[in-house]
Amino acid sequence: MTVALWCILIAICLPYLCTGVAKFSNGKFGLKQNHDPRAFLDSLEGVARRAHSAQLNSFEVTPAFAAAVIVAHLAGNAELVTINVLSVLFITSRLLYIICYLADWAILRSLVWAIGMGLIVSFFVVSV
Repeated sequence: MTVALWCILIAICLPYLCTGVAKFSNGKFGLKQNHDPRAFLDSLEGVARRAHSAQLNSFEVTPAFAAAVIVAHLAGNAELVTINVLSVLFITSRLLYIICYLADWAILRSLVWAIGMGLIVSFFVVSV
């Protein structure tokens, strides 16, 4: 397996890191809240709420990243090292995005999000 394909697995797992922060950062998640975790997550505030939002965004962007990596592999026109580097950069951008979200750095978060989306587009550009 290539580094890029492993990065897809990492991207799939990243939302669950955010889920853990959202559920356990305020110390209020327990068996009672697990009966309706979505309602619990909707009731959060502060860093826990931002972690939940980062989780949702991570779930939203992962299919696009996975598709971009797969298309780049299938097209066969891009160097493997280029695909791998773009994948690692994307994962790095997602980690920075999560950090910015948790820290409530809204403008920087939006900039990092745009970079991540640009990286997704770049998979298609290098595959032409």
